[in-house]
Amino acid sequence: MSSKRCLDCGEVKSAVEFWKLRSSKDGLAHYCKPCFGLRNSRSYRKKQAEAGKVARPYRRHSDVPEGKKYCPRCREIKSVTDFGSNRAHKSGLADYCRPCHTRVMTEIRNRNHGSTRNYLLKLRYGVTEEQVDQMIAEQGGVCAICLRADAEHVDHDHLTGLVRRVLCFKCNGGLGQFHDDPDRLRLAADYLELRGSHARRMRIEIGAPVFGGPDRVRWDPEWRTRGAAARSARHYHLRQKYGINDEDTEWLLKVQVGLCGVCFDFPAEHVDHDHVSGSVRGLACSGCNTGMGQLRDDPIALRRAADYVTGRLVRTVTGEDGRERLSLTVPDVDPVTVPKGGWKAIWEEDGRYRKRTLPFDEELDMPTWGGAGPEGVVPSV
Repeated sequence: MSSKRCLDCGEVKSAVEFWKLRSSKDGLAHYCKPCFGLRNSRSYRKKQAEAGKVARPYRRHSDVPEGKKYCPRCREIKSVTDFGSNRAHKSGLADYCRPCHTRVMTEIRNRNHGSTRNYLLKLRYGVTEEQVDQMIAEQGGVCAICLRADAEHVDHDHLTGLVRRVLCFKCNGGLGQFHDDPDRLRLAADYLELRGSHARRMRIEIGAPVFGGPDRVRWDPEWRTRGAAARSARHYHLRQKYGINDEDTEWLLKVQVGLCGVCFDFPAEHVDHDHVSGSVRGLACSGCNTGMGQLRDDPIALRRAADYVTGRLVRTVTGEDGRERLSLTVPDVDPVTVPKGGWKAIWEEDGRYRKRTLPFDEELDMPTWGGAGPEGVVPSV
């Protein structure tokens, strides 16, 4: 049969305009596809009205032009380029346009997890927003390492996936630059205090642990005019900022055997200088140079960071009231009782303690939270 009359609209249409129906004698439905859709629409909307719901106006899928797609959220027909991809669908496109998809996903996360932040914390670290707020409160609201900036970023062990504590942006980034290596952190602290192996070598070579600096242009006129007038742009940059030139950096690179003056593990790539005096300390790799900068070129912060990753910094102690609390310094104080900006004296004494002690033969376990275990967000101490 090549054509058939629709019982609803009464029009004679091609057989392809009818759905297939095995129970029918001709194998075709009694109604054409548009009329069949209208019948289903009336039935569906009647049931929705009985349930007290309001359904959107009926719209045929075939009414959408080629290269377009209907978004049920904003109820607009848009170009397929406005939709993301979804391999689970036959069309390969997402149900909603990009703006609507973002809003729908946010609503679903807020409904299922309370907030997007809580969802991401559970997804990435296995802890809840409530647990993070509890950790921040236990720390007195400050970064566990520097005790200066606000605690805002969750820090975790990249090997185990367990959450350690909440840090500020700079301390969290500084640990990443040093690859959570406590030995490199302690070497950097010695390097900044000019008492490491590199500083000793510099004293042997030139009689001082540092050289150069912006003042060199003024007190060494022979160095300023030495050589040809036409030099590289790098030469003038080094001279103006650090008080050295291309020859100085080549000599320094030779002294360091091409390796970082801090860790001696990676190639030396960057000129490292004292931000107060402007004098050059040496050439450092990218990780050490950036990491020291993020940790504020502070030896105390570097040693505290080293003890932090080894579990010697954050301890759980029993307070005078018999309750357990955190201890972040030596001497021990309750972080909750210290006002913001009141850590300076304690910080300096803690720095002297960590400078004269090393973690030899100590077995300390650092409290950790979360992780990917079956218990999910249950803390383990």
